[in-house]
Amino acid sequence: MHSIRVGIAQINSTVGDLSGNTRKIMESIDQAKSLGVDLLTFPELAITGYPPEDLLLKPQFIKQNRESLDKIIEHCSDIAVVVGFVDSDGDIYNAAAVLYNKKLMGVYHKFYLPNYGVFDENRYFQAGRECPVFIIYGIGIGVTICEDMWYEAGPAIVQAYAGARVLLNISASPYHAGKGLFRERMLATRASDSIAIIVHNNLVGGQDELVFDGNSLIINEKGEVVVRGKQFEEDFVVADLDVESVFRSQLRDPRRRKETPWVREKLEGATRIEVSSEYPAIARSPLPPRRIERLDEFAEIYQALVLGTRDYVHKNGFEKVVIGLSGGVDSSLVAAIATDSLGADNVIGVSMPSRYSSPDSKSDAEALARNLGIEFKVIPIEKAFSSYLETLAEPFKNTQPDVTEENIQARIRGNILFALSNKFGWLVLACSNKSETATGYTTLYGDMAGGFIPLKDVPKTMVLELARYKNRQAGKEVIPSAVLTKAPSAELRPDQKDTDTLPPYEVLDPILKAYVEDDVTIDQIIAMGFDRDIVTRVARLVDRNEYKRRQAAPGIKITPRDFGRDRRLPITNKFKEE
Repeated sequence: MHSIRVGIAQINSTVGDLSGNTRKIMESIDQAKSLGVDLLTFPELAITGYPPEDLLLKPQFIKQNRESLDKIIEHCSDIAVVVGFVDSDGDIYNAAAVLYNKKLMGVYHKFYLPNYGVFDENRYFQAGRECPVFIIYGIGIGVTICEDMWYEAGPAIVQAYAGARVLLNISASPYHAGKGLFRERMLATRASDSIAIIVHNNLVGGQDELVFDGNSLIINEKGEVVVRGKQFEEDFVVADLDVESVFRSQLRDPRRRKETPWVREKLEGATRIEVSSEYPAIARSPLPPRRIERLDEFAEIYQALVLGTRDYVHKNGFEKVVIGLSGGVDSSLVAAIATDSLGADNVIGVSMPSRYSSPDSKSDAEALARNLGIEFKVIPIEKAFSSYLETLAEPFKNTQPDVTEENIQARIRGNILFALSNKFGWLVLACSNKSETATGYTTLYGDMAGGFIPLKDVPKTMVLELARYKNRQAGKEVIPSAVLTKAPSAELRPDQKDTDTLPPYEVLDPILKAYVEDDVTIDQIIAMGFDRDIVTRVARLVDRNEYKRRQAAPGIKITPRDFGRDRRLPITNKFKEE
């Protein structure tokens, strides 16, 4: 037996939609059978969706998840399937079920439970202790789950030494910029070190703040990518694996004869589970050539924002969104992302000019809406603002106008957007970016107000790059060029500019990356060449605005460390760097 036909069902599961996920899994099994697939894989926790969080504390959820697996088992005739589910055996486990001919042949429990960054698996699961090798069609197959493959001294290498020539890794590895390439290099190293073919099935789709990029991979025993799944799309990948080539490579590699003591010790737990000893005699058509190119940096980030927005809107039962269009680059980019996510018919842009809004801002917002083909409304806020000032004239007596009056305007706009949301069932998309959120340069219950914030983890300098990318990708000026060149301004007072309050964004964003994402000290940031007063002021702005960030709507994670799931600091916090 020289080859085996493997399928990767890179599906978009929805957390908690057990019946919908099960239906999608069974449809993929039918598709695999029609293509002559011998062994089909699904992502980590495909039945429940990932991450299920505190749903795992509900006994009925665990029970129904197992009932869903039973339905899938009954659907698995004449094909081997590996699918992620929650196993219950005294405790609960993040597990992979190995199915064949309507039987549950074995279960693998995840060893390494991530408990850093966005992950909380130690909160819920017991860790696995055994690393079985499944003999499927006479071939040794090692099954692991996500994090298990990231460890050099993990169960996959033990399975390889115990006779596995193919290592299946089912995964739900969330996206951030650059992670796909890092993941690919890591898997290539594992494949060449193990001298085994790696089949990596990664989840795709948006789940609250997280986006899963798909980008599933098959990597041969030499560490070479054989087949690649699409990024940010559901995909069905089929490949014929040359298992004989693995055996030849193993014979030529002396490392196989000199396993380390820890591997020798672990091999005692590497049991062999017989699934099927004979290769089925099924006529197969040759597979067509398949070539998927990796997206470049900005295409990748943009598609992550599109997928995350689409899935948040649709999976939470909304059809349309409403966006306040200021004529600035943030709201313009959000409108473009929303249009690509949902279609122009499902996006409403609202201009809410005040006495301080420039003519260019109003015309730029209208031009953007026209270019995108979205519905455009104009609702001036002057009457409401004047009424507020009149109402507050007595309590504000003998004071000078300041940021209070500026914030009133932002909160009026937020109120209008949520009135439209309540009346018509539209989800409000807020337009704050990471630079503003980090420094508190955003109004609580004003421009922060929204059901979802697509740019929450996107620094301002990247917002500009993504807007330019959108125009390049469209081959025309979707976002007006004037929007990309004007000085950023909230337009809440005469001649206002963002630089009145913040350093220029090309200075601010590197400081924020160092302080927020990399935990670099203030002195170290200064040593990087930044002005001491600017660095100190930025750090203080970040520290004292945690209370604002805690009240922000969810938004899409695209950097290695976002606010909320990754970076968790107390609101009440007296620590300051000396």
